[in-house]
Amino acid sequence: MYSVAQVADMLGVSKETLRRWDNSGKLPSTRNPMNNYRFYDKDQLRQFEELRFIFDDSKRPNITPDHAYKTIELFAGAGGLAIGLEKAGLDTVLLNEIDKNACDTLKANRPHWNVQCGDIGKLDFTPYHNQIDVVTGGFPCQAFSYAGKKMGFEDARGTLFFEFARAIKETNPKLFMAENVRGLLNHDDGKTLENIRSVINELGYTLLEPHVMKAIFYRVPQKRERLLLVGIRNDLAGLVKFHWPRPYQKIYTLKDALKAGELFPCHVPTSAGQGYPAKKAAVMAQVPPGGYWRDLPEDVQKAYMMQSYYLGGGKTGMAQRMHWDEPCLTLTCAPAQKQTERCHPEETRPFTVREYACIQTFPDDWQFKGALTSQYKQIGNAVPSNMAYELGLSLVDFLNRLCSEHDVQPAGMPVQQTLKFG
Repeated sequence: MYSVAQVADMLGVSKETLRRWDNSGKLPSTRNPMNNYRFYDKDQLRQFEELRFIFDDSKRPNITPDHAYKTIELFAGAGGLAIGLEKAGLDTVLLNEIDKNACDTLKANRPHWNVQCGDIGKLDFTPYHNQIDVVTGGFPCQAFSYAGKKMGFEDARGTLFFEFARAIKETNPKLFMAENVRGLLNHDDGKTLENIRSVINELGYTLLEPHVMKAIFYRVPQKRERLLLVGIRNDLAGLVKFHWPRPYQKIYTLKDALKAGELFPCHVPTSAGQGYPAKKAAVMAQVPPGGYWRDLPEDVQKAYMMQSYYLGGGKTGMAQRMHWDEPCLTLTCAPAQKQTERCHPEETRPFTVREYACIQTFPDDWQFKGALTSQYKQIGNAVPSNMAYELGLSLVDFLNRLCSEHDVQPAGMPVQQTLKFG
């Protein structure tokens, strides 16, 4: 059985949409006679192609590296992606990040990692030529489109995507994996993604169809979506197929993130966190679990929303209180800002740093450096570690089959020299 909230999250629609489908007969619900709550039988969901995975009860394969596969990670942030790749068995030989606090976080947690802190544009990757299996990272999306023109490698110069592409050109990895916001699909009417594809093609790589991953399907108690781009070197592209991570059938909730259970052996550790000003706290105290500004008295709505009250759109991010029995909304870089509030389900306050980290599935012992605002930003920008682990397994699976079925050699030994910024 699946609740209304679960089915809404799985299909990526609102609860209001499900109510309309219920009334129209497209997806009728069943009422629980004990509490009158609506739910859906599993078989009702067979009609949705994107949910076919919940009927796959086959055993998940045990994927471990057959060789020591080498990776370079760019725009590494606080290490969410790196943690997952490490757990999957990949050997990251270089991480680059420009934010000093994020670099301090990486170094404090993994002193043995080769963390290069500084401007990627000043980093020379040529010593790693043919020494790397995978280049990964989440480059910030910047517009570099010219209307009606497919741009080449040099045209992208001055953007951070150019630096990501340059690292690929200088290292010549077997494949690369980049993550970004879902909005990149339609950024600048699709021109940005079209030009990214043309640059990748010029470098000698085949870009697979961009893939949107919903974190809730990969043991992450958060309604987060990321766009994944995978490119395979042309001489290898037709040899084996890349398989995206297989979704899990269970969806975890905020309770799973912050209380001992399957995701974490202990309750969330105590830590520092931001608070609300008294006036805002008085408003948020009136919002029920799972509610938002529309659940406030009308006079309070108008006083709190001000001009936004009269604007169009749902404005569902305002005055939001989370619910224990649902995944958390996507975490932002600032937990208390008015447009994207994420209030604790019971206490009238934003989530603490450690609560933020648990919702992003960082290990409990992963420490964050810098001021409180910087720690929130590092966590909010991260790839959820559990989702990163599943991506790592897909990379390992591809490389295993590539090497075993086609006698492709893994990358060479780690580079001994230390890279220096120019």
